[in-house]
Amino acid sequence: MRVLMFIGKGGVGKTSVAAATGLRTARLGYKTIIMSLDIAHNLSDIFDLDKGLMDLNKGKPVKIAENLWIQELDIHQELQRNWKEVHSYLSLLLSTSGFDNVLAEELAILPGMEEVSALLYINSYVKANYYDVIVLDCAPTGEAIRFISIPTALEWYIKKIFNLERNIAKFVRPIVKRVTDIPIPEDSYFENINQLFIKLQGSDEILSNPEITSVRLVTNPEKIVLKETLRAFMYLNLYKINVDLVILNRILPLEIQDRFFDAWKEIHALYTSKAREYFDPIPIFSVDLFTKEILGLEAIERLGEAIYKDQDPTHLFYKGKAYEFSKEDGCLMIKIELPFAQKEEVEVYRVGDELVLKLGAFRRNIPLPRSALASCERMKARMQEGYLQIYVGGKEDGE
Repeated sequence: MRVLMFIGKGGVGKTSVAAATGLRTARLGYKTIIMSLDIAHNLSDIFDLDKGLMDLNKGKPVKIAENLWIQELDIHQELQRNWKEVHSYLSLLLSTSGFDNVLAEELAILPGMEEVSALLYINSYVKANYYDVIVLDCAPTGEAIRFISIPTALEWYIKKIFNLERNIAKFVRPIVKRVTDIPIPEDSYFENINQLFIKLQGSDEILSNPEITSVRLVTNPEKIVLKETLRAFMYLNLYKINVDLVILNRILPLEIQDRFFDAWKEIHALYTSKAREYFDPIPIFSVDLFTKEILGLEAIERLGEAIYKDQDPTHLFYKGKAYEFSKEDGCLMIKIELPFAQKEEVEVYRVGDELVLKLGAFRRNIPLPRSALASCERMKARMQEGYLQIYVGGKEDGE
C-alpha cells in the first residue's frame, strides 16, 4: 500500500501531475484511486469526463479506466454520512442567531470538515487494503498543511477539552433552557464527534509512516513559487512527513528559439539550479512545458511518461529528513546530516526568514518557523557525530 500526496501552490500543475501518477500506476497493474482534496474539484475536468463526479456518484469513487478510480468528495453528502448531529446543531445555533435557515445550513459547513471526511476515507481504504495506491491531489499549500495537522489537533482536543465540554454541557443544559432560547448541544452532538475521532484513529500513523506515505512537492522554476514550496517543505519536516520527490513542472524547453522567451529561459535555468540547492538531497524530476493543455487520458499518460520515464511511481525515491527541528534548552535546534564536514568549513547566516548553510560548493536554504525569527540573531553551531547542529535563540550569543 502506498499513499502519494501531491502538494504545491495553486496553478503549478499539481492536479495534472497527480492524475498522471495515478494513471501510470494503474497502467502498471496497481489498483489505484485518485482523490481530490481541493474544494475546487477538477479531476473530472482533467480526465475530460462528460459529467462531474458528483453527478456520477455523489462523492463516491468512480471507475474511469482499468485499475483506476477517481473520487471528488461531496461535502453535502458527507454531512449526512459523518457530520449529521454536528451540522444540525450548528445550523440551529446560527438560525437562532438570526440567520436565514438556508444560509445557516451553508455557514454550518466549517473549515476542516471536508479534510476530516477525506481522512476518514483514506483511513478506511488503508485499513481494508482495498487499493494498492492512493493518490491525493491536495488543496493549495496552506490548506494541505492544515489537512496534515488535523489528526494531531483533533487528538489534543479529544484528550484535553472534549470531556470537559461534554460534562459542562450536560450540567448547564437544563438551566440554560429555562432562561434563554440559545441551544446547548445535546449529547448526540458530542457522541458524533467522538465517533469521528474513533474512525480517524491511526490516520496520523499512516501519514507519518514513510513506507506508506510520501509527499511529492510540485513546483515551477520561479522565485515566488519556489519560496512557497520551500516553506511547505519546512512545515512537512516539522510534522515529520516524508518528502521523497520534488517535481519541477512546466520548464520552457531549450529548443524554443523565439527571442520573446529568452528571458524566461534564463529565469527557468536559474531557479532550476536553485531548486537543487534548496531541496538537496531530495531528488528532483524536471518536466518540460507541453505544447497543449493536459486534458484526457492520452495527454495525461504522456505527462506520466515525461515525469517518471521508466521508473515506477510507487518507488520510495528518498527516505529520511533533510533537516530536523527540535527544542533544546530554550533554543530552536536544527539538525542536518553533514558527514565528513568540519565545523570551520561551514558558514551559517540569515537572509530574510531563512538560514543559509554553505559548505564549499554545497548550499542549502532552510526556512525558519515564524516563532524563531525574533531570536534568530543569536546563533551557534557545532558538529557532532556527522551532524551539524544549529542553535537559534537562547541567552548566549552565537559562536
